[in-house]
Amino acid sequence: MRNNFQKNSFCRLCNSSKIVPVLSLESTPPANAFVPKEKLFIKQKKYPLELHFCQNCFHVQLTDVVDPNELFEDYVYVSGTSPVFVEHFQNYANQIVNKYKPSLESYVLDIGSNDGTLLKFFKELGYSVIGVDPAKEISQKACKEGINTINGFFDLETSLKIKEEYGLASLITANNVFAHCNDLAGMTKAISNLLSPGGLFVFEVSYLVDVYEKTLFDTIYHEHLSYHSVIPLISFFKNNNMELIDVARVNTHGGSIRCVVKNKGDHREKNSSVQTLVNLEQSLGFNDSNTFINFSKQVSSRKKELNDFLFEIKSHKKTIAGFGAPAKATTLMYEFGLNNDILDFIVDDSPLKQDLYSPGLHIPIYSSSYIKTFKPDYLLILAWNFADSIIKKNKKFQESGGKFIIPLPNLEVI
Repeated sequence: MRNNFQKNSFCRLCNSSKIVPVLSLESTPPANAFVPKEKLFIKQKKYPLELHFCQNCFHVQLTDVVDPNELFEDYVYVSGTSPVFVEHFQNYANQIVNKYKPSLESYVLDIGSNDGTLLKFFKELGYSVIGVDPAKEISQKACKEGINTINGFFDLETSLKIKEEYGLASLITANNVFAHCNDLAGMTKAISNLLSPGGLFVFEVSYLVDVYEKTLFDTIYHEHLSYHSVIPLISFFKNNNMELIDVARVNTHGGSIRCVVKNKGDHREKNSSVQTLVNLEQSLGFNDSNTFINFSKQVSSRKKELNDFLFEIKSHKKTIAGFGAPAKATTLMYEFGLNNDILDFIVDDSPLKQDLYSPGLHIPIYSSSYIKTFKPDYLLILAWNFADSIIKKNKKFQESGGKFIIPLPNLEVI
């Protein structure tokens, strides 16, 4: 990978060269490339953010690929800092076990296991667990907390080592990371080789239908190489000796899908949920590149609406702070021009992000306790998918006259 960057000329799912650009966003640094004060003088490199549509299998994707080592080795996102996600993963584990009853005689493997939040719940249910994650510090933390975690990227070589040492897995999970991988065929082969008879691969990813219908353009950033929908996934798994048998819509990240996949020839039956979402995608025109070209007009409309509102606030000398520094905030801030002229500072509950500066725009990030000291007039909720819990936790700010701004899916002032 030259200069930590490469450009694909083929579809990530079907290898077709019939890919066309449909949406171009502002170039940004990697979305989680937060900066300590002593490195502010270093200019951060920005990479293109351009969505492409495959005219062969209808997959939507980034073709500009940043070196995953740059994106994930010093990762600062930790699942366990969000009560919403902790509850989600607990429900996730219970639902999979109750519905599919993976064998207790084998183990559960989580790809991109982060701090082991999901695996902790499988462990509580009596399963042996193994995590694989490339982030060094987070992997070490998970190991210390009793979650056996292999530090590295999951590929065929890693899967063969796991197979040799631990045998076959009854369940393999991957949450959002199936959107992160450039070589999805290679990852799928590694998963298939590691599944026991009757074993399942379950993954969650942001759903393109929700991105499209709610104009969630800020979920587009360099970590997310693929924007999945069901129609392309059916043919992809079929071409890789697996079968998609169940798809459920879940509310994480503004709208996601949980997909259940088996090895071809295994006994489990496909249910009607797959065809239901195929019908939905066809009704929305997901087989036509013009559908996503029109999406760019929706982004421009949201930009004008928020900018007009924020400029009006600033013209009255009001102060605005951002709440939350998720990866999606980098795309949102660059595309909507939310720089130091608009945001005075950002607060975030993750200690890994506090006292750092936002990627590229270098807005300072503090603990949420800083709100009491500085007392901004408005809090712009950059982590808008957690808006309800953020507002609930900050009632005192609201009671003292502060207002919340939710930028997406629709502009709201509370």
